[in-house]
Amino acid sequence: MEFFAQIDKAASPEDLQKLLQIEDIPRFCSFVSEVRSDGNNGLEMISFWGVHTVQRELIRGGVRFSLPGCPNVMAWTITSGLPPDPDTVVIHCVINRSEHDPDFIESLEAFVEDWKTGLEAAL
Repeated sequence: MEFFAQIDKAASPEDLQKLLQIEDIPRFCSFVSEVRSDGNNGLEMISFWGVHTVQRELIRGGVRFSLPGCPNVMAWTITSGLPPDPDTVVIHCVINRSEHDPDFIESLEAFVEDWKTGLEAAL
């Protein structure tokens, strides 16, 4: 399943890569209450869904975050400067399921909307 949000503000991919650090996720997304060390040189994200290891990867146009141990293998990207809308920031969240229960889908929509709200304020 896929979830999208767009922000009509220009930000370079490099600016997004500097701005979006794992430790700062709660600053942009109130859905996430905390990011902390997992004790093994990794980081954990604490949210409505529980505690999950979170990873960050620089990609073309921005950043990809993922929760590799999550049962739904959730990942989300925040990119800009890409065709067809180079002046738009795109938030794209995916899980590895084609269907899910309505409450979980609603929580994913809230997660993406929180990112949109947080990034609009920061940009």
